[in-house]
Amino acid sequence: MDLRMVGPAVGAWVAAAWALGAPADRVTGVVFVALMAAGVLLAARRGRAGGRPRLRGSWSTVSAAAALLCVAAAGASAGLQSADLRRGPVPALAARHAEVTADIEITSDPRLTRPRITGDHTAPTAVLLDGKVRRLTKADGTEVAVRTPVLMVVDLNTRARPGGSVGAVEGAARSPWLGLLPSTRVRVAARLAPALTGGDHIAAVVRVRAAAPPQVVGGPTGVQRWAGRMRAGLRAASDGLGPDARALLPGLVVGDTSRVPPGLDDAFKRTDLAHLLAVSGGNFTILLALVVGPAGLAQRVERRGLAPRLGIPLRGTALLGGALTLGFVVVCQPDPSVLRAAACGAITLLALATGRRRSLIPALATAVLLLVLWDPWLARSYGFLLSVLATGALLTVAPRWSAALRRRGVPPRLAEASAAAAAAQALCAPVVAVLSSRVSLVAVPCNMLAEFAVAPATVLGFAALAAARPAMPVAKGLAWCAGWPAGWIAGIARTGASLPGGAVDWPGGWTGAMLLAAVTAAVVLAGRWLLRRPWPAGVCVVVLLLVVVQPPPLTRVITGWPPPGWRFAMCDVGQGDATVLAAGHGTAVVVDTGPDPVLVDRCLTALGVTRVPLLVLTHFHADHVAGLPGVLRGRSVGAIETTGFEEPPEQAAFVRARAAARHIPVTRAVAGERRRLEALDWRVLWPPPDPAPLPDGPNDASVALLVRSAGLTLLLLGDLEPLAQEELLQSPAGAGLGPVDVLKVAHHGSAYQDPELIRRAAPRLALISCGRDNPYGHPAPSTVAALRGEGALVLRTDRDGAIAVVGAGGDLRAARD
Repeated sequence: MDLRMVGPAVGAWVAAAWALGAPADRVTGVVFVALMAAGVLLAARRGRAGGRPRLRGSWSTVSAAAALLCVAAAGASAGLQSADLRRGPVPALAARHAEVTADIEITSDPRLTRPRITGDHTAPTAVLLDGKVRRLTKADGTEVAVRTPVLMVVDLNTRARPGGSVGAVEGAARSPWLGLLPSTRVRVAARLAPALTGGDHIAAVVRVRAAAPPQVVGGPTGVQRWAGRMRAGLRAASDGLGPDARALLPGLVVGDTSRVPPGLDDAFKRTDLAHLLAVSGGNFTILLALVVGPAGLAQRVERRGLAPRLGIPLRGTALLGGALTLGFVVVCQPDPSVLRAAACGAITLLALATGRRRSLIPALATAVLLLVLWDPWLARSYGFLLSVLATGALLTVAPRWSAALRRRGVPPRLAEASAAAAAAQALCAPVVAVLSSRVSLVAVPCNMLAEFAVAPATVLGFAALAAARPAMPVAKGLAWCAGWPAGWIAGIARTGASLPGGAVDWPGGWTGAMLLAAVTAAVVLAGRWLLRRPWPAGVCVVVLLLVVVQPPPLTRVITGWPPPGWRFAMCDVGQGDATVLAAGHGTAVVVDTGPDPVLVDRCLTALGVTRVPLLVLTHFHADHVAGLPGVLRGRSVGAIETTGFEEPPEQAAFVRARAAARHIPVTRAVAGERRRLEALDWRVLWPPPDPAPLPDGPNDASVALLVRSAGLTLLLLGDLEPLAQEELLQSPAGAGLGPVDVLKVAHHGSAYQDPELIRRAAPRLALISCGRDNPYGHPAPSTVAALRGEGALVLRTDRDGAIAVVGAGGDLRAARD
């Protein structure tokens, strides 16, 4: 294996990453020392012994000198680009948060921020665009011509809607800001803000209020218009596909993730399949291999691809591949993985054209070196690091592991897929742990299962992309064919993400990464031992499968969760509410869904709930309704009952759209209503039908229930606050309220509670649903003290996890997950 280019590439990478944040004088000193050291080494190599050149160790001397020269070049390039960000008026104005009028040239595709649930609301949706300020008009009217990179954040007027297809992706998709193409110039009135320390290569953040459409002062270039038409054609061709395939196919082919809903995005991240959502080097490798042949067989490439079968000579094949590379970068946009794949492919094509076919390791190292010298900020990009690690794993580790598996009788295709997925995961997992503080246990099988569909989806997707402009019916047919493998990939991601043991928490930061690397090395060594012993290997596979799947009957036997005969359960869904009332034989009434569909789905699966005759949503705040897709996943839901106060309106619309998609009736809960299901009966205490709920917000319109389950009494208060709690006690429905066995404390145990309600309820067990380390101080110490003062045992999900209530009367017990 030719590793001579690895040293210079790594040296340049490290030097660039360091120099971007180092003082200018230190960077200058390091560059000078590196140049001097390289000169000394090259001069020493020219020394002679006995009139003959000293060849012994000459190549190591040349390699060291080359590495030092690359360190100097990368340090100088990074230092200059870092200094550029600090020059000019933009950084100074950003430090003062000044308001300016700027002409900005857009340099990236617009991208929509994903909805984030903050407390009981979702964060507003924004459009992000990379750009360069070309002209700046200060508040005093002074105009300055500049060339400063910035990040433009356009705050949309519409608020984000949580969850699936009725979310920010659909709600904001009509914004004209999302239709802007790279190289377009817009004039904006905005406020500048400083860039984050150690962030990307931007000098400031430009915050724009999207009160009006963008003012375009310069249209995009012809090349960008062509690329935009190509991407729009693919979107149009995939319009008729199913929701997941429709969202995934443009992302898989050209990196267009504008249609990917948050639930699918989270599923890909939880299963370490996120590299498929944004176009990666793997896509280009498949495309290049289709034309010029497999990259690993460069010495016979002219006899393996489509080009030689069409009679195209070797150099013509290289030129065709070069044109394909250029078109790929333009259409897919120059993301780190795209640039790395294109550079590596270009170097390989150059080797073919000149007849000097070499290993791809030097090609990868050269690609890294050239890209870091051209754009030093790639040295600090986690995406670039993951891309290079994955490619290196496929070129070095995967072939060895594949050969080892084949020697032990594993079929070649399965051995290749297993080795590729395992090698990439082994090298990339520590970096992923730094970013997400978790380790996916299903990443390898999910990547293996997805790999079989990536190639057909990519090839058919690119064919649809090429055919969209001249022949849309043909493109639609190709997209329909590509939708099958794309839907398979999305199904793999959703299934893997829904498994209870699919991911485990892991220490974050580089300390956690080093620990994971050590654990991975130990697992690899153990795997080599297990491969020679089929029975222990089979046992380990079965144990791992049981840990990941966690079948409820087995989990109940091992962990005791859920306890036999449980009547009521409070799920651990973070900062939100999701409670379950058992009705027997896999049937339960669910009250609220929490903020995360995955967490509530796992809780209901662990409880064995397969049928939900009634889902009660106490009010429409995101921490109570955003998990609705998780309850609907794989379960029959008979009806949804909610409050009549439909605020926030976008989240109420989200619930109604989800219900309509599943043909589930939505009814309004009114005080005085009574219902019964098996041994379970309940009465609605709040809100009253007339007058309308108090105007203090959705919390005071929460549905409150008094539930009885075979002698057990429970009071569920939603997020009612003191004024509504007082009104409830004075209302006809709540006038006779007395002591209860279990109280679901209102509003996550906040400090705003009516003491009289706590005294009247006098619960024996008080349960609080709140998130670990939440920023709101829930539960309030005063509320916990008041409950304990009434003799209640207080349990909370942030410390105790999921909680189940068993028994009644003197046999009342609470079990923790």
